[in-house]
Amino acid sequence: MDIASLAPALIFLIAVALLFDFLNGLHDAANSIATIVSTRVLAPQWAVFWAAFFNFIAFLFFGLHVAQTVGSGIIQATIVDDRVIFGALTGAIVWNVVTWIAGIPSSSSHALIGGLVGAGLSKVGLSSIVWWGLGKTFLAIFMSPAIGFALALLLVLIVSWTFLRVAPIKVDSTFRLLQFVSASLYSLGHGANDAQKTMGIIAVLLFSHGMMGDTFSVPFWVVITCQAAMALGTLCGGWRIVHTMGSKITRLSPQQGFCAETGGAITLFMATYLGVPVSTTHTITGAIIGVGAARRVTAVRWGVARGIVFAWIVTMPAAGLISALAYLLSGFFLTGR
Repeated sequence: MDIASLAPALIFLIAVALLFDFLNGLHDAANSIATIVSTRVLAPQWAVFWAAFFNFIAFLFFGLHVAQTVGSGIIQATIVDDRVIFGALTGAIVWNVVTWIAGIPSSSSHALIGGLVGAGLSKVGLSSIVWWGLGKTFLAIFMSPAIGFALALLLVLIVSWTFLRVAPIKVDSTFRLLQFVSASLYSLGHGANDAQKTMGIIAVLLFSHGMMGDTFSVPFWVVITCQAAMALGTLCGGWRIVHTMGSKITRLSPQQGFCAETGGAITLFMATYLGVPVSTTHTITGAIIGVGAARRVTAVRWGVARGIVFAWIVTMPAAGLISALAYLLSGFFLTGR
């Protein structure tokens, strides 16, 4: 594609989409590294390099089902124009920045979904919604943390029985090594599911400009650019949220960190394969709570968890409202076609 032939508004919106992707990596860095940092297996500066590498190479292992869902399965691709994308990205970015400053691990994914819905509703109303796609995404709000919780809890039980007669120091050293594997798997799932959301946004934007003909697809240059932007964001880290995810919810041992990351990774792999844009934040939080509850119910700081759940509930409507306002105001800056 000849970049020089792109309209200035299109170039601007692609840049804004990549900014969102970068902020997604920045905001959600904690999802990939919180457990391995809190167990002191890796120092934070090395953990972000580790996570960023696996964020970047995720496209080698997964299809683009999530990008297809975001690009054409949340709102009708035919109603998308510059103003809709501008509104959606503005809503998601503003909400991400607010929650990042506050140290709240909210969902970048659902901020983007809320932004798309808010802008779509502002343009044409309920007819803009693809209900099956929005429905499965909304269901994942509840299912992804529940599945992460259940898998992590099950893994803790399996691991505990397997290593019941092994010396604690041997168990600790074994799982310090295994956490490198589980953190890698989780970072792959994170990079695959989250980066594809921005791929879908850029692809539907190109589609709306008539650059794909009648067939919606994701160009390879979009794939590479989005993976790189997310990896760069992860490199910059999100230390406030690392602290919340890694220590405020519950204290983790290397064994528990392995179980949380593995349970979360399995959940993300399944969701990415099915094309469901789940929240990596929801998933790892559910898994961390699961390993904490396996030790004892009081090991989980439920007050912190309730605050996180509240942020989950308000993310989509808050981002949607900001998006709707941005869509209305964008008439002063962008010309919708």
